[in-house]
Order: sequence, then structure tokens, then C-alpha cells
Amino acid sequence: MKLIIATLLAGYAAAFAPIQQQASSSTLSAFESELGVQAPIGFFDPLGLLDQADQDRFDRLRYVEIKHGRISMLAFLGNIITRAGLHLPGSINSDGASFDSFSNGYAGATEIPLAGLYQITAFIGFLELFVMKDAANGAEPGEFPGDFRNGLLDFGWDSFSDDAKYQKRAIELNNGRAAMLGILGLMIHEQLGGSLPIVGNM
Repeated sequence: MKLIIATLLAGYAAAFAPIQQQASSSTLSAFESELGVQAPIGFFDPLGLLDQADQDRFDRLRYVEIKHGRISMLAFLGNIITRAGLHLPGSINSDGASFDSFSNGYAGATEIPLAGLYQITAFIGFLELFVMKDAANGAEPGEFPGDFRNGLLDFGWDSFSDDAKYQKRAIELNNGRAAMLGILGLMIHEQLGGSLPIVGNM
């Protein structure tokens, strides 16, 4: 009986022991100096997406990460701002429905008429195909993945030192990572209901 209990306890302990997931040394040496590899976590690839990856694969994943981060930052702030009662003035359609007549968050997306969803989808498609392009999508190569200036917009970027550019890109990357978790949390809490500090009633 004691042997059975000891065996069960050993199996139980093993089930909750941390799994050692080490990236291959070649992957670590290739990407450990990339932007976003920062203390305290360092190089973090728990799904092994960069195992045996080359620089093009890394740049594509970084482009997608930056893009999702930017969208999440807009979504998170949009959620906070509309829940604070700030809405665009005027009507959203020809029937005279005002912007503040729709619910906040995900619930608002389900209330928008189908024609409105088509317009939003068409606008996003236009931005994707013709405006927000970088070298990965056929535009002239930028300085880094996610560089959407396309030789037109600058806003003083070229006046920054290389260290300042690197720092600003790292800040954007980390803010995007936080926003992805933040908007996911808001969406989950919206389904759960209740109230959150600063955000208010869900």
C-alpha cells in the first residue's frame, strides 16, 4: 500500500514539475540579440515557432506581432474611451442613429447593421492592400518589419539617433504585447459581466 501511495505521489509531483523547454542553440544564437528579447524573460519561444527558422521567417513573425500589437492598442483604447462616455458626434447612418446609441465593446459590433460591417471590412481591406504595406507585402523595403512609412510619412523619425529609434521600437513592441493581453482580458470580462476599476461596468 505504501508503495502504491509513493508511486502516486511521485507521479503527481512529476505532473506539476516545470518542463524544460530549451530552444536550439542555433536558434538562440540567431535571435537572442533581436529587438524584444529583453530582461527578465529574454528569448521566449515556448511554441517553438522559431525552431529551424531563418531571418525571413523571423521578420514575418515580427511583422505580424507588431501589426497585432498596433491593432490591439487601438482596440484597447477604443474600448476604454467609449466606456468613459466619449463618442463621435453625429449620426452613424442615414437613419439618424447616433454613435452613442450602440453598446460598447464586442456587444456594439453585434448591433452594427450588416451594411456598416461591409463598409468597415472594405475600409480595412483598402488599408491592408494599398496603404499599410511594408516590404513583406510588396512595398519598398523599410528600415524594419512594420515600417509603413513607404517613403511618404516621417514625423521626424529620421531626426532620432539609432539608440532612440531602437528604444522607441522596443517600447511600441512591449506596449503592443501588453495591449494584446489587455484587450483579450476586456473581452473575457465583458462576457463575464461585473465591473472593473477605471473601465466601469462591463
